[in-house]
Amino acid sequence: MNVERKKYCVNGEWLESKTQTYMPVTDSSTGEVIAEVPCCTKDEVESAIAAAQSAFPQWSALSLSQRTQMMFKWRNILLEHLEELTLLCAKELGKNLAEARGDVLKAIEPTEHACSLPTLMQGDASLQVTTGFDTSTYRMPLGVVAGIVPFNFPAMIPWGWMVPLAIAAGNTVVLKASSATPLTAIRILELFYEKGGFPKGVVNLVTCSRKEADILLTDSRVKAVTFVGTTNVGKQIYSMAAENGKRVQAQCEAKNHALVLEDAELESTVRAIINSTYGCAGMRCMALPVIVVQESIADQFTALLKKKALDMKVGCAYDAKTDLGPVVSAEHKTKICNWIKKGVDEGAELVLDGRNVVVEGYEKGFYVGPTIFDHVKPGMDIGEREIFGPVTLIKRVRDFEEGITLMNANPYANGSVIFTQSGYYAREFEIRTDGGMVGINVGIPVPSAYFPFSGNKDSFFGDLHVLGKDGIRFYTRAKTVTRHWYDETAKKGTEEFDTWEGTVERI
Repeated sequence: MNVERKKYCVNGEWLESKTQTYMPVTDSSTGEVIAEVPCCTKDEVESAIAAAQSAFPQWSALSLSQRTQMMFKWRNILLEHLEELTLLCAKELGKNLAEARGDVLKAIEPTEHACSLPTLMQGDASLQVTTGFDTSTYRMPLGVVAGIVPFNFPAMIPWGWMVPLAIAAGNTVVLKASSATPLTAIRILELFYEKGGFPKGVVNLVTCSRKEADILLTDSRVKAVTFVGTTNVGKQIYSMAAENGKRVQAQCEAKNHALVLEDAELESTVRAIINSTYGCAGMRCMALPVIVVQESIADQFTALLKKKALDMKVGCAYDAKTDLGPVVSAEHKTKICNWIKKGVDEGAELVLDGRNVVVEGYEKGFYVGPTIFDHVKPGMDIGEREIFGPVTLIKRVRDFEEGITLMNANPYANGSVIFTQSGYYAREFEIRTDGGMVGINVGIPVPSAYFPFSGNKDSFFGDLHVLGKDGIRFYTRAKTVTRHWYDETAKKGTEEFDTWEGTVERI
């Protein structure tokens, strides 16, 4: 099979890297290598920054209405290519077709949000803050911003979380695409220039190792960094970028918990948990890997969960009948299987084992079937750390108080969910949970792009989250202007007010 070598993009041009190192991209369903991407050199990463810096003055000088019109057009282009991008995402990552389509649609939604920037970037103003003086605050673009992309959402994270608000606000972008799943992001950038008509250099893309990516954290031309990935790396990126004077959004790991009380409607609850836990093969930071179940219904819940999990069709990502596709790579499959073994070694009860799944005709694909552990106890690593796979962990509790205490003891707080028909407990949960995104009888409490993706604790480092109004503030800076005009007709001077002492005197 002829494997295509991909290029990197600087100033709207696709360039062949001078590197000697190329990284394989696989079809997760077949295990075959379908492309290679370059480990770009230091000079190539720096050239991407330089191109973004050079494009910034012209791009930021366009009016808000001009940039907004381009975003409207761009949104329609993405919709026109929805099915093409869906298939590409499914192949390189392993999401089934519905989930891959959702990945692309979740890139389009923030683009629609970005079309509202003329309103959302409005500042504040006051007349007569003191006699004859008016003050206004504007939102201004930062300059060059960088995005460091994970493997699990090849469309949504770079082209939803990182690009639309940034460029609509007048910034230019350098994306460090995932080396494991870069093809969707690359294809979208091809469309960006071929059909979107954007000026060269507004968005630039490289693939590289951590060593070269560190340049984005230290180069003075980069003003802000958005990162999505593991907590250990996120902490390092936050520290290094902040030390070099940059704004940082670091969206990190999660170990989301759901609390299922005895009054929950069990059928709909299990359906929501199946969708959340096994959707995207568990490779998303808003999955529900831990289910905290009230003891009185735990046996019934576990039996129903196992039954529904066994009904899932594990198969090729781009087979329309597939419910659960493969995981992203052989290495990731091994990691998940090692976690399952660790759970057994720690003494959790293995109710359903997905390690030995074989898909006929796709024997070399990276498949892990639905896996369920019951009686997961405090202190077991499997119940506390992120696995990022289709593994469900059941923890049993006596009541609401024990459940909320157990959940809040976890160091991660991306999302949390409660299933109950009690308004009282739902409200208590909403107030007391540490989770940044909260679901009440909702399995995946991801907000729309008009609200921030708001993780807490070790799931997020920074001050302003991605998307929503937070995202707009992150990609802009405040400029406050105070004005005073002299009355030339009256020849009345107010020079004494132009000093700090004069201001105090007026007050």
